[in-house]
Amino acid sequence: MHTAYITHPACLRHEMGDGHPEGPARLKAIDDRLHAAHLFDHLLHRPAPGVGREALLRVHDAAYVDHIITAAPTVGLVWLDGDTAMNPHSLEAALHAAGGAAYGVDLTLRGEVENAFVAVRPPGHHATRDQAMGFCLFNNVAVAAAHALAHHGLQRVAIVDFDVHHGNGTEDIFREDARVMLCSTFQHPFYPFSGAESSSAHIVNVPLPAGTTGKHYRLAFEARILPGLHAFQPQLLLISAGFDAHLEDDMGQLGLVEADYAWITEQLMQVAARYARGHIVSVLEGGYDLSSLGRSVATHIKTLAGI
Repeated sequence: MHTAYITHPACLRHEMGDGHPEGPARLKAIDDRLHAAHLFDHLLHRPAPGVGREALLRVHDAAYVDHIITAAPTVGLVWLDGDTAMNPHSLEAALHAAGGAAYGVDLTLRGEVENAFVAVRPPGHHATRDQAMGFCLFNNVAVAAAHALAHHGLQRVAIVDFDVHHGNGTEDIFREDARVMLCSTFQHPFYPFSGAESSSAHIVNVPLPAGTTGKHYRLAFEARILPGLHAFQPQLLLISAGFDAHLEDDMGQLGLVEADYAWITEQLMQVAARYARGHIVSVLEGGYDLSSLGRSVATHIKTLAGI
């Protein structure tokens, strides 16, 4: 198999209340679309393992990890901020979400697959070293990057974040670590109201105005993201794959469509083929309109799998 598909049943049991946009239906929509598009059987299916404390402590403060563990309720909901809550299954889901991202790194770097899509929730890219926010508990893609550095001995790992929201948590974690390049495209001004003025040699932030369509997104990607990646020459490419920049997703006001996600994926595959033996691990972040989420993820995976 060319592409692994990593998920876990626990990720379906994390819920933050009726009407919350980040719900289990997101994973069900992806699963349904993969079956409808006849992609499901072309993937190597693997369960996401739980993450160990050592892996979490590479990117999160010990006090924060302990806080998340002790905050986990036995009944009902516990709110960590205005839009991020835990139910009795959330801790297990978060541990498997971060563990799945790290496991994707293992599968690709061991050569068992060329790339992987990690279909997990809660998402992660807003979680900072010491704060849960934006639906995120642990920073899954950051755990994966740190795992690649520490466990596999890589020296250069790139993260490309195409969610409609800035990957502020990922930037917070790797701001001082030049071994990790973060390239984040995002609507601005928009939640979490960061990233527009914090670029550096290894942090490439590309704020985009509301209403940006695929044509202008691609121009910005070619002008800012691709040159940075080629200069960095990553040994592994990770993706914070948020699909809420889709035209039909009312979480944001960007105008991407499925063809744009295919194009982005193709560009990143070319970079990975040149510098990283094709190794890509893509980790689900946002995407809240169920129809466009399912279609976009299917397009992304179909491109990764070369089908």
